[in-house]
Amino acid sequence: MPPKNSGMAVAGLVLGIIGVVPCFWGCFIFSILGIVFGQLGKKEIRESHGAKKGEGLAKWGVILGIAGIVLSVVYWILIGTGVIDISYTNEFS
Repeated sequence: MPPKNSGMAVAGLVLGIIGVVPCFWGCFIFSILGIVFGQLGKKEIRESHGAKKGEGLAKWGVILGIAGIVLSVVYWILIGTGVIDISYTNEFS
């Protein structure tokens, strides 16, 4: 029977992607969960002694989670300094 992918590694990758795509909304939670699940996936794969695979998925979950956090922080710094204006006005009166 071939080894199966680690569910934690897959979850880490998916959460990492979700954390990066809308990173400008400041969704730190998805990026943080991507890092956590990626690390848990790596641990699960290491402890399975070849019964599970997906080390690359887990690694990319962690990488994308970190990237999501960095991009979110940069975005909020730009908003805080006024470089990006998020004021919404209705010009139809």
